[in-house]
Amino acid sequence: MKKYWSFFKMRLMACLQYRAAALAGMSTQLVWGGMEILLYRAFWLENPERFPMGMEALSTYIWLQQAFLALFVIWDWDYDILKSVKEGSVAYELLRPTNLYGMWMAKCLGTRLARAFLRMIPVIVVSSLIPAPYGLRLRIPPETFGVFLLAMALMLLVVCGYSMFVYALTFHVTDPNGVMVLSVAAADLLGGAIVPLPFLPEGFRQFAALTPFASMQNVPLRIFNGNIPLSEAPGVMGLQVFWAVALLAVGCGLTRSGLRRAVIMGG
Repeated sequence: MKKYWSFFKMRLMACLQYRAAALAGMSTQLVWGGMEILLYRAFWLENPERFPMGMEALSTYIWLQQAFLALFVIWDWDYDILKSVKEGSVAYELLRPTNLYGMWMAKCLGTRLARAFLRMIPVIVVSSLIPAPYGLRLRIPPETFGVFLLAMALMLLVVCGYSMFVYALTFHVTDPNGVMVLSVAAADLLGGAIVPLPFLPEGFRQFAALTPFASMQNVPLRIFNGNIPLSEAPGVMGLQVFWAVALLAVGCGLTRSGLRRAVIMGG
C-alpha cells in the first residue's frame, strides 16, 4: 500500500507546482460561473414558477460546480497514460513491482485533488461574497454538510473509476480518440455539466439518474443546495457505491485482459 501512497503523493506534489495554470483556471471558472448565472437569471426572471430549483439553489450549484471542477470533469485526461499504452512504453511500468491499475488509480486521484485544491478556495471565497440569490450559499446544517462530504468522496471514486475504464479500453482499440469524445459527451449531457438534471425532461431525467454519470457531480452538488433532501440521500448515494464498485471492477478486469493480450515489439 505504501508504494501506491507514494505514487499518489508524487503526483499530488507535482501538480501543486503549476500555480500559474491554477490562477488562469480559477479566473476562467469565476467568469464562466458568472456568465452561466446571468443566463439562468434571464429565464428565471421571465417565469420563476417554471424553475425546478430556486435561483439561490441554482447559483450554489453552479459555483460549487466551478470550485470543484477538477474533481469531476471527464475531459481532464492523463495523456501520459494514454500515450504509454499507444506507444508501448507501458512495458517499462510493468517492470515495477506494482499493480498497473493501482498505480494509475493513485495518479488519477492525486492529479484531481491537487488541481481542485489550488482552485477551489478562491472560487468559494469570491462567490460567497456575491449578494443573494446569485452567490454561493454556505450556511447549511452540519448533517447536510457531512452527507455532502461523503457524497463527494463517492463521486471521486466514480469519476476516477470511469476514467480508469476509458484508459483500460485503450488496450482494446486502435485509437482511443473516439471513445474519449463519446465518453465526455455522455458525461456532460447525463451528469449535469451542461444543465442540472432537474432541468431535463421527466423521462430523460429518470434515465439519466440511473447512469453512472448522475452519480458524479449531480449528487453532491444537489445535496449541498438542498435539491436532494437528506431523506433521499441514501438512495442516490447507494447508486454511487454501486457504480464506483462496478466501474473499478470492470476497469481492473479490462486492464488485466489487455495486458494478457499486449504484445511489446522491439528489444
